[in-house]
Amino acid sequence: MSSLHKSTHVVSLDDLKRLEVFRNYYANTQQGEDRNTPPGPDQETISLRDQIIQDAENFAKQRMEEVAAEIQQMLDDANAAIEQWWQERRELDLQHFEQMRSEGYQTGYNEGREEAEQEIRQQWETSLGEAKTILEGAYRMKEEIIQEAEPFLVELSTSIAEKIIGKQLAMSPEWTIEQVTKALSRRREQGVITLCVSPSQLNFIQAAREELHLAIDSQAELQIVPDVTVKDGGCVIRSAFGSIDARIDTQLSEIKRELMQLALQPGEEGA
Repeated sequence: MSSLHKSTHVVSLDDLKRLEVFRNYYANTQQGEDRNTPPGPDQETISLRDQIIQDAENFAKQRMEEVAAEIQQMLDDANAAIEQWWQERRELDLQHFEQMRSEGYQTGYNEGREEAEQEIRQQWETSLGEAKTILEGAYRMKEEIIQEAEPFLVELSTSIAEKIIGKQLAMSPEWTIEQVTKALSRRREQGVITLCVSPSQLNFIQAAREELHLAIDSQAELQIVPDVTVKDGGCVIRSAFGSIDARIDTQLSEIKRELMQLALQPGEEGA
């Protein structure tokens, strides 16, 4: 599993940028779009996907560098061990050589030297094989880290965006009126328009009825009712021509779904 750690207490500049992506996505939804037709990803969504993938690649690159350093250390240790063994064996061979030369065993010395060289060669080939195996495993680990990190980063980003929105609502309640007004402006037909809002914000939104009525046709009738399925900051608008689901959690779920699809697609660099 990934060793990434979630941060739930610090709101960074990147988090605020992700909030701005959400708000732009929310504000630019085309007028009269049917709730069952999911919009395609805009430029900000694609940029966010690219940033998520870049973060995952940076993490994988860091891990690759650590693995490469470990491999290099193993090779250095192996070379040092081989050199030390060879030095000891050479000194021993020199001793044996002097003894065998004095005793007339030159042939035995040559055989021993060939055996030592063969043993060293085998050890070196074994070390190279182990290093190759480690490198291949490191490349596989890189791909696994990227595939594992992308969905996690999408989940983390939407979770952070949801928390930022909650803080924004607490600090600026008028932001709700702004969002509801934008949603109502997409309904220009006449007749009864029902605005379903969070029960906890019913009185607050009722007080802004005149301002909200300016966003719809002058011949339309605006009804504001509580709906337990709607959380603070969002709304559902119903009329004879259909409905608009402008709930915060619905919009976040749609953004998360699109980001997941983008994250699971192979990047252009790897095409």
